[in-house]
Amino acid sequence: MIRCCPGLLCIALIWPLLATACREEVVVPPAAPALVKVAKPLRADVPVVVEVIAQTEATANVEVRARVEATVERIAFQEGTAVKPGDLLFVLDKKPIEQRLAAARGNLGQAVAALGRTRQDVLRLRPLAARSAVPQKDLDTALALEQQAQAAVDTGEAQVKSAELDLSYTEVTAPVAGMIGAKQVDVGSLVGKGQPTLLAVISPLDPIWVNFETSEVAYLNNAARFREVGGAADFSLVLANGKQHPHPGKLAFVDRIVNASTGTIRLRVEFPNPEKILRPGQFCRIRALARTLPGALLIPQRAVQELQGLCNVITVGPDGKAAHKRVQMGNRIGSLWVVESGLGPDDQVVVEGLLKARDGAPVQAQPTAIDDTSLQELRRSVPGGAPPAAAPVAP
Repeated sequence: MIRCCPGLLCIALIWPLLATACREEVVVPPAAPALVKVAKPLRADVPVVVEVIAQTEATANVEVRARVEATVERIAFQEGTAVKPGDLLFVLDKKPIEQRLAAARGNLGQAVAALGRTRQDVLRLRPLAARSAVPQKDLDTALALEQQAQAAVDTGEAQVKSAELDLSYTEVTAPVAGMIGAKQVDVGSLVGKGQPTLLAVISPLDPIWVNFETSEVAYLNNAARFREVGGAADFSLVLANGKQHPHPGKLAFVDRIVNASTGTIRLRVEFPNPEKILRPGQFCRIRALARTLPGALLIPQRAVQELQGLCNVITVGPDGKAAHKRVQMGNRIGSLWVVESGLGPDDQVVVEGLLKARDGAPVQAQPTAIDDTSLQELRRSVPGGAPPAAAPVAP
C-alpha cells in the first residue's frame, strides 16, 4: 500500500489554478490628464516708472535771534507747534532798557529847552544887528549856538528811538508762519551779549521741498520735461514706511551745474503738505512716469520658469497638450511680469500646476483670470500712469 503526503496533495490540487492565473494579463487603466489652470496674457498699457532716493527740505529755515542784550524772563510758546506771524515767543527783561529810554527822553528834553533858548536869542539879536545896534559877531554866535542845539535835539531823538526799538525787541515774535522747533535757551539765560543769540528756528511746512539727484543721461533724456519748472504736477512721493503721499508734486528747481565728480544734477520737487506729515530731513522716494508700453502682455511671475537666465512658460495648444515656450521677459510689476517676446495674446499659459504639466503630455485645462491688482496699484502710484478715461458716448 502506497501512502501520499498531505503537502504534495495540496500542491497538486492548487497548481492548475496558479498556472491559469499566471497566463492572464493584468490591464492597468490609463492615467487621467493632469488638471492645470490656464489664462491668456493680460493685455494693457503699462506705465514705466522711475524711482530715486530723495530727502525733504523746508522752503525756509528762519532763525529767531535775540537782538538786544537781556535775560530771558518768559517763554511763551510750546515746542513743536505751529505759529503765526506776530505770535509772542519770548519775553526778555525790560528794566535796563526802560531806564535807558527814560534817560534818553530826559536828555532830549534838555536839548529841546536849550534849542528854544538859542532860538529866542537869535530872534532878539537879528533886528538889532540889522540896525547895527549890536555887533554882527553876537548874531553869528547865536546862530551857531542854535545849530548846535538843533543837533543836540536830533541826537536826543535818535537815542529815544533807539531805546524804544530795543524795548520792542524785548518781546520776540514769530516773523513767519510755520512749525517752531525746540527752544535753544532757558528762562534766566543771558542773550544778545556780543552777538545775536539763536533762540529757536521756524520752518514753514506747506509746501515742502524734496531734493534728489539724477544722472546726466536721465537729465538729457528728460530735458524737455525739466524745462517746465512749476508746470504740471507729475511727481509722486513714497514715504519711508511705504505709504504714498496723497498729493502730487511739481518740479520747482533744476541746478545750474552738473556735479563733475558724480555725474549727477540736483533737482527739487515741491509738494503740498497741508496735513504737515512731511518734515524736513526725511528720506523718501520720488516717482515719475518715464514712458508707457502700449498693449503690453503680462503674465503672473509664478507662471515663468527661470533657469540660468533663460525663461520658459508652459502653454496648452488646441490639441490639449502642454508645450514649453522660450520667452523674453521685461519689467516686473508686483506679481506680474511683462512679456517682451515669445508669447501671443491668444496663447493659453499655465498659471497653476506647472509641475503636473509635462512637455507633450495631455492636460485638462481649466480657464482662469489674471489678477491685475498690482498693475492698477502701479497706475495709481504715479501721476499720468492711468490711461485716459473713455469719452462718454453721445445719446
